[in-house]
Amino acid sequence: MSRGLRVEKEKLFEPVSISGVLHLKNRIVRSATYEKRADEDGFATDGLIAMYEALAAGGAGLIITGVALVHPSGRLGPKMISIHSDRYVDGLSKLTDAVHAKGGVIALQIVHGGRQSLPLFIGGALPMAPSAVYDRSADVTPRPMTDSEIWRIVDAFADAARRARSAGFDAVQIHGAHGYLVSSFISSHTNRRDDYWGGDEERRFHFIEEVFKGMRAEAGEDFPILVKMNCDDLLPEGGLKPEEAARVAQRLAAMGLDAVEISGGMRESPIKTIRPAILKETQEAYFRQAGALFKKRLLIPVVLTGGMRSRRVMEDVLQRQEADMIGMSRPLIREPDLPNLMAGGKEKADCISCNKCANFVKYETVECIELLGKGKD
Repeated sequence: MSRGLRVEKEKLFEPVSISGVLHLKNRIVRSATYEKRADEDGFATDGLIAMYEALAAGGAGLIITGVALVHPSGRLGPKMISIHSDRYVDGLSKLTDAVHAKGGVIALQIVHGGRQSLPLFIGGALPMAPSAVYDRSADVTPRPMTDSEIWRIVDAFADAARRARSAGFDAVQIHGAHGYLVSSFISSHTNRRDDYWGGDEERRFHFIEEVFKGMRAEAGEDFPILVKMNCDDLLPEGGLKPEEAARVAQRLAAMGLDAVEISGGMRESPIKTIRPAILKETQEAYFRQAGALFKKRLLIPVVLTGGMRSRRVMEDVLQRQEADMIGMSRPLIREPDLPNLMAGGKEKADCISCNKCANFVKYETVECIELLGKGKD
């Protein structure tokens, strides 16, 4: 086998539990993917529900939704799922009922876009951030948040967690990666404050600490809370690196975090978060070294996301204890039934990492454009 890949007793389709509360039939996680299928006001639509029904029927052990908005000031794009008001609970309850009817387990990912909320999507306003650090990728300098604004968003995350539980989700995930608001408070590149919310590593932790505490108080001790976080901001200089990221995860685990998903990069990183042309096994699992570090430091489950395509690589990651679960995004856009196909012997996803599905401004919904194009031939 290439790169010394080893597969002993297969683990990918073994069951796994999170905190003894969330029981998953296998170790495949549908990593959160913006789907652009809510309506213009953020309410669940029949199309959104149908997409998640297909994913549930497709066999993933855990489904994590696309980004759900906790506050209008953090909008990332059109037709996002919204959770910033109790008005959204009934529609999302229909979504969770549909997923559960297909035997699925589903977590709601909640987000505030922070400095990466383009003015186009927030009524022309400047985006909010810990500090006024220029974002060269968008040619925007965000405005620094006031203390009262920070606490307002902390409360928004807490309220979103309560609503997620009311809507029947099995867990909630904080989006703490990719340069969005939570990520930007953790990172020394984007957080240059000198107050309770920033100035050194300990103070940069305070925002996610307060968010987590608020969510736990509102959602309850027995409701699983997960976090997706960068292991590396992938910047030439500064920013979050794996050792500090692992310490952040350790602090959260000590507070009662139930699981962590590892990713990396932000919009202005030279190395893109969504890497193209993953065609060889040697290009897969590009955060696996960080996965091994997190596994050594943590007792809670670790989900490794980033370029997973081959069943053999996934098994190798699990065998080497570089993760407890495998996260996939783009492959499940193309093949929502990929987990079932792999359980039946399929060795590799059909996804070619062309990234056309990531061009969410151009297309009506987030889907496999390559597959649709072939279907028209």
